[in-house]
Amino acid sequence: MRASREDRAGARAARLLTEALAPTVLVTALPLIAAARVSRSAGQFLLWGGIALTFCAVIPIGVLVHGVRRGRLTDRHVGDRTQRARPLSIGLASVAAGLLLLAAVRAPTELFAVIVVVFVVGAACALVNHWWKLSIHAAVAAATVAVLVPLAGPAANVGWALVAAVGWSRVRLGDHTWPQVLAGVALGGPLAAGTFLALA
Repeated sequence: MRASREDRAGARAARLLTEALAPTVLVTALPLIAAARVSRSAGQFLLWGGIALTFCAVIPIGVLVHGVRRGRLTDRHVGDRTQRARPLSIGLASVAAGLLLLAAVRAPTELFAVIVVVFVVGAACALVNHWWKLSIHAAVAAATVAVLVPLAGPAANVGWALVAAVGWSRVRLGDHTWPQVLAGVALGGPLAAGTFLALA
C-alpha cells in the first residue's frame, strides 16, 4: 500500500516536471528573458519580445494544439516519434520567419543569437528524431541553461539540477530511456552554448 502511494506520488511529480519544463514552456520563456535584457523601453520589449514570442512559441504551439485536436498527433508532447516531422518542420519555418523579422527591425545581437539557438537546436532535434527518439525535453532544457549561463551569469548554473529533474521525469513516465535523455542533453547543451557564444 505504501509503495503504491509512493509510486503515485512519483508519477505526479514526474508529470509536474514534464509539464512545467516542457519545450513549449522554455522556448516561450527564453526569448522573453533575452528581450527583457536588451530592451531599453517598453516599446522595444513589445516589438522584439512580441516577434520572438509569436514565431518561437505561439505559432509552433498552435500547430501542436491543432494537431492534437484533429487527431493527427497523439499528445502535445508528440510522444510518437513518427508524428514529429511535420510539427517540427512547421515550427522551424516559423522560427526562421521570426529571425527574418528580427533582422528587419534590427533587434540586438544577443536576442537574435538566442533565436538562432532555438532554430539550430530545433533543427538538430528534428534531424535526429527522423531516425531515433531523442528526448526533446532534455535537449531544450539543456540548451536553455547553456544559454542562460552566459546571458544571466554563473547563478544560472543551478538550472542544471532542473535539467536532471526533467530527464528523470521523462524516464519515470516511460516516455524515454536514459540513453535518449542523455543524448538530448549532449546535443542541446553544447550546441546551444557554441551557437550563442559564436553569435552574441
